[in-house]
Amino acid sequence: MPLSHEANAAPESALKQAIFLHTGWRSAGTWVWSRLRALDAATGYYEPLSNILADLTLADISASRPTLTSGHPPLEAPYFDEYRPFLHEGARGVAGYRRPFSTDRFASVPDAEFPALQAYLRNLCDHARAQGSVPVLKFCRSSGRLPWLKHAFSDALHVGVLRNPASQFASGWLLGQQWRNPFFIAAPFRVLGLNRAEPLVRQVIDMFDVKLPPAVPSSDDAYAMACEHYARSAEGNNAYRAFLALWVLCAWRMQGADLFVDMDSLGQSRDYADALRADFEAQSGLSPDFSSARDLVDETRRHAARMVGIDGGSMRAVHSAALKFLKAQSGVEPAFVERIREKMVLANELTEQWR
Repeated sequence: MPLSHEANAAPESALKQAIFLHTGWRSAGTWVWSRLRALDAATGYYEPLSNILADLTLADISASRPTLTSGHPPLEAPYFDEYRPFLHEGARGVAGYRRPFSTDRFASVPDAEFPALQAYLRNLCDHARAQGSVPVLKFCRSSGRLPWLKHAFSDALHVGVLRNPASQFASGWLLGQQWRNPFFIAAPFRVLGLNRAEPLVRQVIDMFDVKLPPAVPSSDDAYAMACEHYARSAEGNNAYRAFLALWVLCAWRMQGADLFVDMDSLGQSRDYADALRADFEAQSGLSPDFSSARDLVDETRRHAARMVGIDGGSMRAVHSAALKFLKAQSGVEPAFVERIREKMVLANELTEQWR
């Protein structure tokens, strides 16, 4: 059953003034963002929390395009084109950006960096709106902070992009196998390791028996490098457990989203794609065309033979642990638990084929 989506039309006066897309790495969130960015009425900010923005220059922007190793859709303009007004000739870094923004956080209350983060994002939004445009911000590092951002940006439509964990992990694993790029395997280790002091993060690390890199994080950058080194020889089952631990943490914080995009349904149902388009239009005034979505579940099935180095048959217990973790959290609505249960059922089916 596809994820339900909000279908109640909002009056024009209640239209949201921005769209925040809360996605995960390899969730196809970039494709969703590209559909919104293509609209004349939208200004699409790509990865506003990415560490790349700390060193970005005007000269770098033209080269920031999809490569063979990204698996991203073709883009009419470079990824970071919309940041030009926030860069200065001969200087590095987007105005207002700070490196600590790049690590997602899972505390129940905002951290000391959040006021600066809020001001930075507000500046991006205000600039777009001053041009008569709707800002569309696509994040891969925001799901843990979604409750903070939803409170601070109540005028924005907060959209959660969900893809079943088996397909999402497989996308990054296969890119790593083909291009020897460890980033997507390393990312869960990095985020979990840098948040291990949080009791809930510690709990999910233990529940999933995740083996983190032995390095002590002397700094975020040093730990990121240690995780990439670790990921190059990471045991496949441990890599999947780390990924799923982060996936369920992000899903748990994502339950408060205003709207969900079910990537597994989007490529399989034209009716779902049309209804989702209507939801965006009703709540934000933007009407993105999702009709070209690929069937990502079918792609995962077709590539199952390439998923070597992972005992897929043993992942059923890991998926059960994810659902058990979610059910144990206070305030989780039964309808949301059912959404995640459906994702775990699909993940069981897909990982059974991995050897």
